Formats: sequence, C-alpha cells, structure tokens
Amino acid sequence: MPQLPPLTSSHALFLDFDGTLAELAPRPDAVTVAAGLIATLSALHTHLGGALAIVTGRPEADIDHFLAPLRLPLASEHGAQYRLAHRCQPAIAPPGLASVVRAARELAVQHDGLLLEHKNAGLVLHYRQAPHLERLCHDTLARAIQAAQDLELQPGKCMLEVKPRGVHKGRAITDFMAWPPFAGRMPVFAGDDLADEAGFAAVQALGGWGIKMGAGTSIAQHRCMTPAALRGWLSAARSHWERAI
Repeated sequence: MPQLPPLTSSHALFLDFDGTLAELAPRPDAVTVAAGLIATLSALHTHLGGALAIVTGRPEADIDHFLAPLRLPLASEHGAQYRLAHRCQPAIAPPGLASVVRAARELAVQHDGLLLEHKNAGLVLHYRQAPHLERLCHDTLARAIQAAQDLELQPGKCMLEVKPRGVHKGRAITDFMAWPPFAGRMPVFAGDDLADEAGFAAVQALGGWGIKMGAGTSIAQHRCMTPAALRGWLSAARSHWERAI
C-alpha cells in the first residue's frame, strides 16, 4: 500500500477519534489511548500553529477525558458543538429528543446487548454485542424520528445515531477552515466511518486530502489500514519537525 504523503507546516489537520486515533472497543467507555499519542498530538498542535482539531461524534467531555490534559480545538457530536481557542459554542440549538430517547430506552431494556449512549444533541444505540438486532434498532429509531423535521438517522459501525439534521463533519471542517489558525492552510482529515465521508468531501473540495481508515468504499484520496499505522505516521511527522529544529 502506498505511504501517506508527509505532513507539512502548511497543513491543517483534522482527526476523528474512534477507529482513527484509537482502536474501536466493545463499549465507548472501554477505549484505550495508546502510549505516546497525547504527546504526539500536543507536539503537532504546536508545530502546526494550533491548526489541529479533533472532529468526532463523541461529546466534548469524552474527548477531554481520553486526551487529558490536552484541550484541543474540537468539533464534537459531528459538529453540533465547536471549541476553538478555549471558547465553546453550539453550532445548532439542541433538538427535542424526549420521544426518541423513550423509544430507544424501551428497546434497550427489552434486549440484552444493546447500549444507549446519551449526548447533548443526540443519542446513539450500540448493537455491537447484539448484531442480530440491527434491523430492529434501525426500524425503531426511524419510526421515532419520523415526525421530527430536525433529526436524522446516521448509521455507523455497529451503531445507529440520531443527530440534528444537516449537522455533519464536512460542515464543521468547512467552518473551521474559515477561522484562524486554520484559514489559508491545506486541510487533511482522517476518519474511518460512513459519517466521515462528508469530511473527506469537504477537505478535498478545499484542495486538501482525506485519509480513509481501514477497508471499504470511500471518496478519500488516501488509505491507512489501522489506527496504529496512522499514529506511526503522526509520530514520524513529529520526529521530522523536531529534528529540523
């Protein structure tokens, strides 16, 4: 497989978390952060003049927990919430979720192996431990949001997410690229899931490039098969810049 192109000081770097920086786990809270990753991200953030952001479906508190003590620029919950220069702002008004939460909770109570994850602007129903329930989960959530004009269903890896309609990683990256320190740089985005395709489209429309993690069809120009390989690429960029100082 061809090597990824080198990072330069003119890039703006956007990174998904689960399945990209960290390996997927049976439960969201069981993810582990590889040794050295936090130091590498901190160094790259400095070398890029602050133009490194995490773009994730996770809530802000999750990312800050896993990457502590770092507080990087962040588009959380697919871009429902932005953090830049230690200022947080909602990108959208939180939608009404009561009926969807009720339907998802009832389903999770009735079936072992389902895990309901609450977010500020949405929810996720994980069926990794019960893959045979995928269709039931999909149909239940689809019915629950049928009358909601401001919600949509986003499939992922052994999970289904209800999120605000029109909020996606591509929109978040495009917004960040209009603001310092990202403006005027060439964007790069790495992600692993269907929700990341909008991010690939955004960076490539801006003259940058996407990195698809793992197998599967993608519009991304580049491919990296494992989070360990991506971490190695990031570490190599850090080492190159530190040797040049």
